[in-house]
Amino acid sequence: MMIEFYTASTPNGWKVAITLEELALPYEVHALDLSANDQKQPDYLRINPNGRIPAIVDVDAEGGPFAVFESGAILMYLAHKAGRLLPLDARGQSEALQWVMFQASGLGPMMGQAGVFLRYAKEKIPFAIDRYQRETRRLLEVLDRRLASREWLVGDAYSVADIAHWSWAHTHGFVGVEAQGLDHFAAWLARVAARPAVQRGLSVPKRIDLNTIDEAEIERRRGNLA
Repeated sequence: MMIEFYTASTPNGWKVAITLEELALPYEVHALDLSANDQKQPDYLRINPNGRIPAIVDVDAEGGPFAVFESGAILMYLAHKAGRLLPLDARGQSEALQWVMFQASGLGPMMGQAGVFLRYAKEKIPFAIDRYQRETRRLLEVLDRRLASREWLVGDAYSVADIAHWSWAHTHGFVGVEAQGLDHFAAWLARVAARPAVQRGLSVPKRIDLNTIDEAEIERRRGNLA
């Protein structure tokens, strides 16, 4: 099994990189330069018609090479393919899917917009910043409550649900959202961060710490929003 992995250093890219590392699947990285609009080129649009990262191509899939886009869908595909990072029973798998979708429809978009309006928008709009920061904090509180009586988000084992959320949640400081009082959430952040595969995944294709990002990188990423 060989995976062609198209990505950049963003939370959605990290989700897939960490999963590939956790599963120890062989993969080849294709780093896309978002500021050069690599993600809008015809060859890539044939893989991901939405022109975003990440995407994969399972070169050895049954029936021929198979492309998968949308980070949550990629995580579920890889976990099913490898038979790991998911509960084995149907109920548990449904629960994992629910939390992956919660991240994809909730935490990711809210944190993404909080970052855009706080960090990248040249015109600061207090209403927008406050709205997305408050919603991000609310979602982190949901995670904190979920983790109050459990070590991981789903069942009794680390799964793609944890990977999906952690890849975004650990950058909460970048979008101006503090985690005071969210002790269960903070402990979970540390548990996930301690995993060697997580640290390796953060370096694919290159390591960028959004919590200490410099102005030059902010300006470059601002250009990616066009």
